[in-house]
Amino acid sequence: MEQQHFDVLVLGSGLAGLGLALRMADYATVAVVSKCELHEGSSYYAQGGVAAVLGDNDTIQSHEDDTLQAGVGLCKKETVDYVITHGPENIQWLIDQGVGFSLDPGSTMYHLTREGGHSHRRVIHAADATGRAIETTLEQKARQHPGITLFENAIAIDLVTTHKLDLDGDNQCAGAYILDRQSGQVVVLSAANTVLATGGASKVYLYTSNPDTSTGDGIAMAWRAGCRVANMEFVQFHPTCLYHPQAKSFLISEALRGEGAELKLPDGSRFMPQHDERAELAPRDIVARAIDYEMKKHGLDSVYLDISHRDRDLILTHFPTIYERCMELGMDITTSPIPVVPAAHYTCGGVITDLDGKTDIDRLYAIGECTSTGLHGANRLASNSLLECLVFSQSAVRAIRKDLEGNPTDRISIPEWDESQVTDPDEQVVVSHNWDELRRFMWDYVGIVRTDKRLQRASNRIGLLQDEIDEFYSRFKVDNNLIELRNLAVVADLTIRSAQARKESRGLHYTLDYPDTDSSMDQVDTILTPDWREGVSE
Repeated sequence: MEQQHFDVLVLGSGLAGLGLALRMADYATVAVVSKCELHEGSSYYAQGGVAAVLGDNDTIQSHEDDTLQAGVGLCKKETVDYVITHGPENIQWLIDQGVGFSLDPGSTMYHLTREGGHSHRRVIHAADATGRAIETTLEQKARQHPGITLFENAIAIDLVTTHKLDLDGDNQCAGAYILDRQSGQVVVLSAANTVLATGGASKVYLYTSNPDTSTGDGIAMAWRAGCRVANMEFVQFHPTCLYHPQAKSFLISEALRGEGAELKLPDGSRFMPQHDERAELAPRDIVARAIDYEMKKHGLDSVYLDISHRDRDLILTHFPTIYERCMELGMDITTSPIPVVPAAHYTCGGVITDLDGKTDIDRLYAIGECTSTGLHGANRLASNSLLECLVFSQSAVRAIRKDLEGNPTDRISIPEWDESQVTDPDEQVVVSHNWDELRRFMWDYVGIVRTDKRLQRASNRIGLLQDEIDEFYSRFKVDNNLIELRNLAVVADLTIRSAQARKESRGLHYTLDYPDTDSSMDQVDTILTPDWREGVSE
């Protein structure tokens, strides 16, 4: 296939990727690469909604205060102020695109719900399927826009940079190698600007609320290209994932607790009031650790989330997706509690960017969950994630437009993908075994509660695994599973190293060896730098 060139190459098709593509496509040629169908990804499965200051009794300062408190001393005040201030206008942008958010019964006002860590009702939503409403709306517009070229069922193998091409000057991103997952063909997409919008990395854990696409591809590619990453130790475990053998990765929205759902033991007794004065409305890290504690203490496979005491019509109106899924499994949530367990949910660390989404590499941007912008700190406040996707897609578009208008670049020639020295894999069992081993030891040793001994065990194993994976990658033709496994191994290594470096408990990082928060480490990020960048002035 002939090498194709675009003004902007977007890797990822969630809210961040499609949001940027649609805002950009009137001014430039845009390519969007999606690993599966265009809508598939974490954004599509987001249930709760988008947090923004929309109510008369709410304020920007209040939302900022809640975000800073959840972030436990690691949020960047400048970033928090920027994102939350630009929240309302970005919600209006979604409304203008045609997203149908839920209204108050009998009213023309949007219904706002409250989630853990928020002091006000400020989460705008579309019933309990907000992500689906947003993604399907943006997908339809993207398919119709003549300025957007779509590459579905395709995965980026690696970024191409001028340093990798042995070209002089500052390191610039020139595009990426892309694997067509159906044909197995590798194509080259060159671009004046490349945007990582690849989402998070929770697939690195055995149990996750995320879809199979969340394999940390953008973080791993950026790291290999030379970008710094920050705060990878902060992995948010959602407290309430449905516990059922037929319900893979089905999330029970935090909005249920916002509407009064209670966490209970099998005997029907509540336990959250003993763990935090905010009870079920405490931030996610506290609720997840409380559930983990109670499960281990009592030897339970799950705990229970009970909203059956609320009005049936309220439940059916606000949580139809959850109700229908549970009914399919024989559970009526209007009359009985829901079995739930914690599961890896959100990656709070990632590629370091500025407020325009710029990374350490010229002409490479990153937006959404694959980044570390300073918004989330040590713990993400519920429903701030989709807000971050919106605001940074907006700011990155402004920066890219300015760059394209004032600093045109010559197209950089990228060599075709070379498979002359590799063969078809002789045994796929190596990949499948390493995949399973990686996710299991990450769950056991780098999960909700950590220790130095557990982290060292994980470190020993990831070193051996990476050697095996690198050898396999160098000898055989690439396929989707190998690409994702290679990326997950990088993410696992970065997460382990970051967790080992932080000698305290803070937010989502909780270690029994250092159970207290060290105030001297406020505003101290865990920053990892690729070897070749060491000594480079920032």
